Amino acid sequence: MSTQPVAEKPVRPERITLRYALMPVDGNGIALATVARMLDDDGGGARARVLAPGEQIPYGVAPVLVADTTLHAAVRVQETVLRWGPMPRPWLVLVSESPVRPVQDARFLIRGLGSRLAGVATLPYLPVLRAVKGAEEALEYKDVRAAAQKLRRTMEGKR
Repeated sequence: MSTQPVAEKPVRPERITLRYALMPVDGNGIALATVARMLDDDGGGARARVLAPGEQIPYGVAPVLVADTTLHAAVRVQETVLRWGPMPRPWLVLVSESPVRPVQDARFLIRGLGSRLAGVATLPYLPVLRAVKGAEEALEYKDVRAAAQKLRRTMEGKR
């Protein structure tokens, strides 16, 4: 009989692949950084990242347009989507910039683009985003974490 120890299989770390490529429609601020961190879900930037201007969408990655809920942003979304071309339909993440509903014209424009989008996800007004230094700090708040979880469920089809 042999007394040699049984060799255990080495544990390979989970391979995380890029899933979401984010593109700001109207500016690059705390909302965009927070949405990127929300979708990354502790992936260290491996699951979701903001594309640089002019950077191509990697193959097999879901494009995500990020905009606020103003009429100005809705018009920019419309311009972007109408020029989109043969790429996969993008997701649209709307970040509420105030506690009230978007104006009717903005809602109408976004609703009219529905068939050209993979889906629309809306983040509620998160007042803490006005008082944090960055997305990491924002995710320390319970309401931001809850919104992140809802956003991921919506985009992954787990409603």
